Amino acid sequence: MRSASWSRRLSVEDWTYGGFGLYLHWPFCQAKCPYCDFNSHVAAQIDQDRWKRAYLTEIDRIGAETPGRVLNTVFFGGGTPSLMHPDVVAAIIDKIRATWPTANDMEITLEANPGSVEAARFRAYRDAGVNRVSMGIQALNDADLKRLGRLHSVAEAYAAFDIARDTFERVSFDLIYARQDQTLADWEQELSRALTLSIDHLSLYQLTIEQGTAFGDRYARGKLRGLPDDDRASDMYFATQDICAAAGLPAYEVSNHARPGAESRHNKIYWRYGDYAGIGPGAHGRLTLNGQRFATDTRLQPGAWLAEVEQTGSGEKSRTPLPLKDQATEYLLMGLRLTDGLDIARYQALSGDKPNNINYLKELGLIEVTDDTLTATQSGRAVLNAVIRELLPD
Repeated sequence: MRSASWSRRLSVEDWTYGGFGLYLHWPFCQAKCPYCDFNSHVAAQIDQDRWKRAYLTEIDRIGAETPGRVLNTVFFGGGTPSLMHPDVVAAIIDKIRATWPTANDMEITLEANPGSVEAARFRAYRDAGVNRVSMGIQALNDADLKRLGRLHSVAEAYAAFDIARDTFERVSFDLIYARQDQTLADWEQELSRALTLSIDHLSLYQLTIEQGTAFGDRYARGKLRGLPDDDRASDMYFATQDICAAAGLPAYEVSNHARPGAESRHNKIYWRYGDYAGIGPGAHGRLTLNGQRFATDTRLQPGAWLAEVEQTGSGEKSRTPLPLKDQATEYLLMGLRLTDGLDIARYQALSGDKPNNINYLKELGLIEVTDDTLTATQSGRAVLNAVIRELLPD
């Protein structure tokens, strides 16, 4: 039975502890990368005006359900949103500002590939209202870029990054490690080179082989050779933490590093388990309406999503009520990714109980508990899935 203090927590809608964001998915790319399991598609022709109208329709629909909410962040993800015409981005941002009250420091991020076509549009995106760019660089040597199916060279990546730094208030870029035939020394050198740039945010992901991707198919046939073993990949993870921390970009999430104040505010809405509306093919959302939190999703196939919006005025495929215990599980899954950890009282308000096995995990040095906050240690974040399994109810 929940105590009075837990009830007080529930008297404030839980999403407000994380904030409110808007995610817009642009599903198109110039080419499909062999490691990518995102909902991305290659198309010869794209009617950008049609897509613009569909996004505006969806903003109207969701805005009517969430009137008066302060919108903290907007994120154009993909796919490759830097293939969107700048006037489409401008129209979407104008509609957003007309639909919700927005935070004074609203963060508007656009993902971009570092090719010359995209870089030429950066100033137009800035003028449209984008104030943060996240660049998918992925590797800093041409041979590995080719292996990863990237269309840009290292020289193009550096040139695009220079333009981005001169254009936007904030710039992040992604790198992938534990690549084929990559040694620990190779990765340490590459990461150190990245940190010599004027950078305030890095997303650093270990290469994972997903089913249904070209790499996944190759791996299943024994054709994807040279991947590091678990020990070498673990060494790369710990080296990443040490090198970034020494450079002033400590981890604030399992795969994300930033100078203080430069963290991705939009992604922190996910990890702090706030509400976010998802627009576009394959976009997911979490929305609290009339006191009930819902999980929302949309059709994956771009043409089907577009037709649905045009024919019915809604691109939403399903809306599923989330019981409090499911919300508690999601909060724990997300919150423990952050170095800030999760609020135990907030978890209790949702679940009705504390996480399991706290003392056991503390003795193993995998978690810490201070002032009612539970955090995974650096060792714990390296085996986070195992830590989460222990904390969740049986």
